[in-house]
Amino acid sequence: MNVFGPLVSVTLRGVLGRRRLLLMLLLVALPVAIGLLVRLAGGRPDAGVILDNLVVRMVLPLVALVLGTAALGSEIDDGTVVYLLVKPIARRWIILATALVASGVTAVLVVPSAVLTGLLTAGIGSASLTTTFAFAVACLLGGIAYSSAFLALSTVTSRALVIGLVYTLIWEGIVAGLLEGTRFLSIRQATLGVAAALGGKRPGSEPLEPAISFVILAVVTVGALVIATRQLARFEVRGGD
Repeated sequence: MNVFGPLVSVTLRGVLGRRRLLLMLLLVALPVAIGLLVRLAGGRPDAGVILDNLVVRMVLPLVALVLGTAALGSEIDDGTVVYLLVKPIARRWIILATALVASGVTAVLVVPSAVLTGLLTAGIGSASLTTTFAFAVACLLGGIAYSSAFLALSTVTSRALVIGLVYTLIWEGIVAGLLEGTRFLSIRQATLGVAAALGGKRPGSEPLEPAISFVILAVVTVGALVIATRQLARFEVRGGD
């Protein structure tokens, strides 16, 4: 579609603000710096522990949260989205473009961070390569789900960033770890389930079943895009009243 490219370009320029990009680069550089320190200290074989605690549990959701809520939420908050909605563009293309930018930039930032962290921590060996590959793919799929979910949240409320932080830090960080039944409502747990399925299971962990993990990420991604599209259509109706 002819308008898809321009939509992606406009969204990309809006997301990659100088301060936001600098913050994201510093965030994804943190695991790499720690991995370098571990390497200088002699390295350690359990790269999965560091990738789990630093990348999946901290860096991935925070990067996806900032980018997902900024992709469309900033335009909704300041009212400039009205200029986009008055154009004859199907709402699904607007959502797909913003979701592509949010998830794409998240992947570009987080996946290399996971790969470098894994290789620095455990070195280049068959086991470490398997673990690193597993977490890289898991971060890619988890980043898509996170970004889509936070994008949808930004179309529902102007406090998407705060609510996203509560979900990430409290629900996923505390509740999902204490109550086993809530793990099915955690993108993080599904991401770790994908990593475990591909060979990146960390010692002592009990991840979700592979099929369940993939289904959760798929349902979250598709469901979030559907919700965001419907909310954007309703926003157009309110804007015309």
